[in-house]
Parts: sequence; C-alpha cells; structure tokens
Amino acid sequence: MADDLQITGGGAVAVDTETLRQTAASFLSLHEDLDELCRRVGSLELMLFAERACASDAAGATTALRARLTASLAGATTIADALREAAVVYELVELDAQHHAAVLAADRDAAARIDRTRDALIARYPDAAAAAAEARFWWTVNAPGDLVRESTEVGVLLGNEINATGAVVGGVALGGLALGIGVAAGVGGFGRLGPDTRLTGRGREPVTLTPVVPVATATVAPTSLAAAARRMPGGGDSRVRVERYTMPDGSRQFALYVAGMQTLAVGGDDPWDNLSNVQLYAGSSSASYEATASALAAAGAAPGDVVHAFGHSQGAMIASHLALEGEYDMRTLVSFGSPVEADAPSTLSVAIRHTDDPVAALAGAGHDGAAGAPGSFVAEREADSPSGLRDLGVPAHRLMSYTETAALVDASSDPRMGPVRDVFAELAAARSVDVVEFAAARGGGSGVSPSSEAGG
Repeated sequence: MADDLQITGGGAVAVDTETLRQTAASFLSLHEDLDELCRRVGSLELMLFAERACASDAAGATTALRARLTASLAGATTIADALREAAVVYELVELDAQHHAAVLAADRDAAARIDRTRDALIARYPDAAAAAAEARFWWTVNAPGDLVRESTEVGVLLGNEINATGAVVGGVALGGLALGIGVAAGVGGFGRLGPDTRLTGRGREPVTLTPVVPVATATVAPTSLAAAARRMPGGGDSRVRVERYTMPDGSRQFALYVAGMQTLAVGGDDPWDNLSNVQLYAGSSSASYEATASALAAAGAAPGDVVHAFGHSQGAMIASHLALEGEYDMRTLVSFGSPVEADAPSTLSVAIRHTDDPVAALAGAGHDGAAGAPGSFVAEREADSPSGLRDLGVPAHRLMSYTETAALVDASSDPRMGPVRDVFAELAAARSVDVVEFAAARGGGSGVSPSSEAGG
C-alpha cells in the first residue's frame, strides 16, 4: 500500500527539532496575545460588575469568557514548555549519535564540543537525559513491531492445529523469538557498519568466475529504482551484473547489481549461501564478496572509478562493504532488504526495507543518526500485512516485494528522490553501455582476467 510507505532521513529522530522550537515560540506569542485579551476582558468585567443591576447577564458572560481565556492561557504555556522539552530530548538523541560517530572517528575535538553542548542542555533541562535514553531504548525495541505481530499470529495459527494451549504457546514462542532477534540486533549493533568498518580475511576465499549471457539484456541506464531492482541477477546462473558506462567526456562509470542468497547450503559450490551470510554479518570477507570484487575488476573497473551499487539481501551486504572498503568512488548505494546498514559518508545511500522482513530486522533499528551522504534516506513499509502460514516463506523478503516497494518510492513526491533521479539521468547520458554478468563458484581462483570479458 502506498499510504503506509514512510520515507525518512534515517536515525532515531524523524522530526525537525528546529520546527518544534518555532512552534513553541508561536505558542508563546499566542500566550502574550491571550494575556493582553485577558486584561481587557478583566477591565470589561469590572465595568459590567459595577453596573450589575442592569447588566448582570453580560457580567456573568464576561466572567465565563475570562475563565476560558485564562484556561487557554495556561494551556498555551504548557504546550510551549512541552514542545521545547521535546526538542531538547530529540536534540540529545542526535547529539549522542554524533558523539558516538566522533568517538569512532577518533575526533576528540568534535567529541569534546558535543559534550559541552550536551552538558549545557542537560543543565537547563535535567530530566531530558533520562527521557532521551528512554526514547532511544523504545526506538530500538519497537523497530521489529510488525515482524513481532505477524510472527505471533503465525505462531497462534500453527499452535491452534494442536489445541488452544498450543495456540498460546506457539504465539508466545514465535513472537518472542522475533522480538528477541530484533532487540538483540538493535541493542548489540551487529548490523550497524560504521565508516571505519573493514572486512577481515580479504583474499582468503578463492573463487572462479564464469561469464554468462545477461538475463536483463537492456543496454541503457535504468530509469527508476524499480527498473534497477528488475535487473538484479539471481534465479539462474548469474550472480553479479556489471554495466560499464562510457560518458560524454570519455570517463567511465559502473553500475553493479549483486544477487541475494541463492541456496540454504553452508559452504557448497555456490558462494551465495548461508556461510557467506554468516561471514559477512560477522565482518569477515566471503567467497561471494571476493567474487563480486573480481567481477568488477573483470568488467574493467579500476580503483577510484565511479560505481553505483544495487544489492538485495546478501548482495546488499556485499555492496555495503564495498562502499566502506573505499577502493572505488562509490557514488550510490541502493539496498533492498539488507541485514546491515552502512554509514558511508560520501555515498548517497537509499535503504529500502520492509518492517515485516526478518532479514532486514537483523539491522536492528539502524544507526542512531542518518547514515550516508546528505540526501540519503530510508524507505519502509509493511509489505505483507495479512498474516498466515504463507508467512513461513518470508514473502516480505522476496525481491519481487521489494521491486513493488521501489515502484512506490519512485512515485513518491518526496524531494529526497531528486538526487536519485539525477543519478539515473546522468547515466542515461552515456555514449555507450557495455554489460557483462558472471556466475561464480568456490575454489580454483578467478577464471577471467580484468576487462577481458567486458563488452557488448
């Protein structure tokens, strides 16, 4: 449904604290107007009371009016105070996120500056620190809400096949499991990749690449996020698709599409399996990552070249780590159902998530602050609201579901889509586009050399 799509800048705070302060100032201005009106009505009340013999009804009405104005005056003050306190709470959450980033970046000056700002706010609003901590906690806990609800309902349906007690036990078990995974991922921060995150064990996973006929034969730039999602490899032999764009000035740019997990196996021939899932989530290189890096090189990409990356599920993890490794000028990162959220400060990041997707829940609630370059955003919705036994097939994680959500994002009037459309428009201006896709297998070493197989 389009009406439940939410597009935010990411992070724990989805409100503009400056707008809260401006609104509080408006209520204070209203307070002054009401106060002046109360004084005038009070003077009129005294005049009418002096003439109560002939104006008793008017005097009574004036008294009632002044009482209502006095109540409105108190209400305006209360609302203004509440708005200012809310702005402080949200600002403290933002400051905590900035402080965390500064510490990770070893920027002591920035951390000290943030500490001073934070201490000054807490000195004026001593209760705000506890409220900010509570807000962060509930933001983390509530992140998997839709997944918990649907899991509970599925558990009830499964347990009900036994008896009423089984329905209760099943609901509690599956719902509790979903909540536990979501909260553990959020509190533990396992799916949050900071700017300095780097994979360990690079080069230890030998792979063999084999060029295959591209599944999507289009040799023009995609025009939308949904069109990019439809070019994602997977389902056949292809695992990585690379499009090489020759720009009007002779420079090159690359579009990279990386498939999600293709097999439930652990350590088989296909690198896109659960072993790679675990390795990447734990911060270690995988055969699928090495295959993707080799595919980019084989398509002609050299260190420093511009890359626009699109990935689904495991492919989104791979693309996220590529952005953080810094070998390429990763201009754009679009992830569909990613179990991680990468904060690559120079990369325009678009994260499309489903709130009922258990894989996306592994990212927890994401970073406390916005991740990626200015203009980055997160688009979320519940993809498969009616609960049923078919939820066991995880329909909310399927690429088809994410393609549908991408189409809703494309149709959005949100101004943050402007830079994304600019990326597609820039690629559409290319003089030529070369496309290559690769299958991959564990072991043996790369079966192709850089740029030898890239072509029409």
